[in-house]
Amino acid sequence: MAVSYKKLFHLLVDRDMTAVQLQQQADYSANITTRLKKNAYISLESVEKICRALNCKVDDIVEFVTDDTEENQNDA
Repeated sequence: MAVSYKKLFHLLVDRDMTAVQLQQQADYSANITTRLKKNAYISLESVEKICRALNCKVDDIVEFVTDDTEENQNDA
């Protein structure tokens, strides 16, 4: 399974907020913003900071998706 933060970026658009504004409000490093854009792992602590800043739940910003390599392994 892979993680996707597409829901987070949709939420930011809906709230007319940039990733940099969220970074400042949630008080995390620019590295986390980069990792979010690449759908890379971020700590649960960072997820919590984002949820607190946006007043939302984890499932409002994070989605688990099937990884293509995992799908190909299951077909073999």
